[in-house]
Amino acid sequence: MDRTELVTTLRDEQVPDALYDIPGVQDIPVQPDAYYYLRPAADGGWETGLRERSLDRDTTRFATEDEACRDLLEKLRARPRPPEGGGESVDELLAQGEELRRWAREEVERALRERPPDEKRSGDEER
Repeated sequence: MDRTELVTTLRDEQVPDALYDIPGVQDIPVQPDAYYYLRPAADGGWETGLRERSLDRDTTRFATEDEACRDLLEKLRARPRPPEGGGESVDELLAQGEELRRWAREEVERALRERPPDEKRSGDEER
């Protein structure tokens, strides 16, 4: 199995693209806090692991691409399945996040406008 076959298998099994990064085949456009990876190792072999908060964890090295692909496939198959209905694309999730930030900003601005005039914000000083 090579990287291209691995990505085809993962997509056939409906594993979300945002869960794994395979440089040159399946690059994550916006990297989440945690994702699995498969990449060439510095020593000429291959490695798989979990990248979490900018740190590599559970890194395993392999001599061949086939071994590394099979390991990553096994790791991703072992993950719990997400609840049904979570088929949003990365772009849709980012748009939802932007919508939530805009709503929160509007709520803060509304609360500040409706604040009683004699109420001081924390940090205000007498002048």
